[in-house]
Amino acid sequence: MKAQWSALRPHPTSSCEAIRRISVGIDLSENPPDWRIRFRIEGKTSHLRLPLPVSARRNDGLWQHTCFEAFLQADASASYYEFNFAPSGEWAAYRFSGRRIDRSSPEMPALSVAFKRSAGCCELIADIPIPALPELARASVVHAGLSAVVESEDGSLSWWALAHASDKPDFHDPSTFALCVTAS
Repeated sequence: MKAQWSALRPHPTSSCEAIRRISVGIDLSENPPDWRIRFRIEGKTSHLRLPLPVSARRNDGLWQHTCFEAFLQADASASYYEFNFAPSGEWAAYRFSGRRIDRSSPEMPALSVAFKRSAGCCELIADIPIPALPELARASVVHAGLSAVVESEDGSLSWWALAHASDKPDFHDPSTFALCVTAS
């Protein structure tokens, strides 16, 4: 399947002058049936605070600095998964039974996270092993909320998403899971 690309929008209460555009693409591969998510920031990336690379590992609190996120919800389900990907190579995965309810850390293989930076652009690529997550693997449609928290060199944060539904950034709001991905 060819990647589906969308643009992220800054939350009205935040901005980052260094960023011209953030785009995100989802690509469903057939063998293995993983999802590849690509986040691309265009602009003055030298003005962003990006964590240094470390050994790839699971870690909490990544959203407190530059971090890319994917919220995936199987159609007709209240439960959803949250994935966080840091430019450092660290990642996090959570499952919620409802909006911010009953958070758990699902058992799953380590996620592959790659980050590269060039003049005027940086890109993070993350692979999610969908077969390890039965709810998503069985779904014919998955609602995706794709977002980013970006830290400027002065330490301020900006929040970017496909959609914003309230006066405060809230990536857990199911109404912001604006991209419908058909798994077949």
